[in-house]
Amino acid sequence: MTMPNNAQLIDPTLTGSPATDLRPNALNHWLTERIAAGALPHIAPHTPYELEALAGDASFRRYARLTVLGQHWMVMDAPPERENSQPYIAIAALFNEFGVRVPQIFAYDLTQGFMILEDFGNVLLSQLLTPQTVDSFYSQAMNQLMGIQKIPVPINFPAYDTQRLMTEMRLFTDWFVPALGLTLDPAEQELLEDTYTLLAQTAQAQPQVMVHRDYHSRNLMVLRAENQLGIIDFQDAVVGPMSYDLVSLLRDAYVHWPHEQVAHWVKIFWQRAQIQGMMPGVPEHQFMQWFDLMGAQRHLKILGIFVRLSQRDGKHGYLNDLPLVLHYLQHEIKPYAVLGTFSQWLEQRVVPAFNAKFPKTQPGKPV
Repeated sequence: MTMPNNAQLIDPTLTGSPATDLRPNALNHWLTERIAAGALPHIAPHTPYELEALAGDASFRRYARLTVLGQHWMVMDAPPERENSQPYIAIAALFNEFGVRVPQIFAYDLTQGFMILEDFGNVLLSQLLTPQTVDSFYSQAMNQLMGIQKIPVPINFPAYDTQRLMTEMRLFTDWFVPALGLTLDPAEQELLEDTYTLLAQTAQAQPQVMVHRDYHSRNLMVLRAENQLGIIDFQDAVVGPMSYDLVSLLRDAYVHWPHEQVAHWVKIFWQRAQIQGMMPGVPEHQFMQWFDLMGAQRHLKILGIFVRLSQRDGKHGYLNDLPLVLHYLQHEIKPYAVLGTFSQWLEQRVVPAFNAKFPKTQPGKPV
């Protein structure tokens, strides 16, 4: 990842030494060594540099922009006891091999958890999405997504299997439901487990492809003078359901579009996939059902994650996005009779408790 989801300058520019919150001594020494060793193209050894610290995201990774003689790179600090950077390096190489636009890696040290990356700039797709621009940007993003899905999956690549899907959905049970002050009786617990099982089985029935796993408007960057979007935050990629990343893009937890418009984009994706032979024999209504139920799985997970980020990690801003995610979940399950009991339970038990707990979710307000 080149820059965090909500990147912004938080410290003044520091000349010759890194920002104080980026493990300064070790990082300073490592950067000086890498520059001296020629890691940065056309930069002479011992050339002075500047670092600007950037705000963090939902992970333990931290970032700074490296400037040398007017050129820019991104520095990532991923403490190895907290973050494993090996998947990032391996997946970046794989994506790059198949023409997916991800940052070039100029230097890394897995032991210390430091990395120098190509700087994709500051412009997130989320900043430029308007009713006038969204069709063009999403068309481009869907085409790039198909590029990811066409990548041959390496042997032993991690799978979005039933166990992982179930573990994610149980975050709803373990974090979101208790945050509302609800206690589940045995029948409710069984209902949730049955729902999770159904959603996991539906996900496994889809064509299994390369999945970015967080393919949304804050992880796509608009690159200057390029005709494709830059893709970041791909280190958790897995082999999984074909509709997963499309849900992340079109039912973005941070951006809301009318349901009819979303359905239109899903149809466009389905048509392009049919033309390219990516899911032959799958009718449009089947893919739309996969899309909805995959969305339900993802949004159950996100509701739990956002509460966990608040309660465990003190990152309360994500609570502002809970209403939209819950709205998505309600919409996704309502048309399907097989989820009728769960839908009714959600409307009768969860929604009233949520409205009482979060009448007006405010930035920085903890659960």
